[in-house]
Amino acid sequence: MKLSARNQWPGTVVDVHLGAVNATVKVDIGNGNVVTSSITIEAVQELGLTAGDGVTIVIKSSDVMIGKQEFPPATH
Repeated sequence: MKLSARNQWPGTVVDVHLGAVNATVKVDIGNGNVVTSSITIEAVQELGLTAGDGVTIVIKSSDVMIGKQEFPPATH
């Protein structure tokens, strides 16, 4: 499989949780980093995803947001 997206990381599925409509899939990409993806249950079934599967995560986004906690919290 070839994709034009450059943000690709190999990993291992560590958990698949099926919700009412969507599923969350946790993928360990190494060095203590786990990425959680929300995909349709249909996609989980079509891919046959289960814990232990080797997969590639692909992150494609035009926006990245950053937040920083104020210490101590500001009082207004």
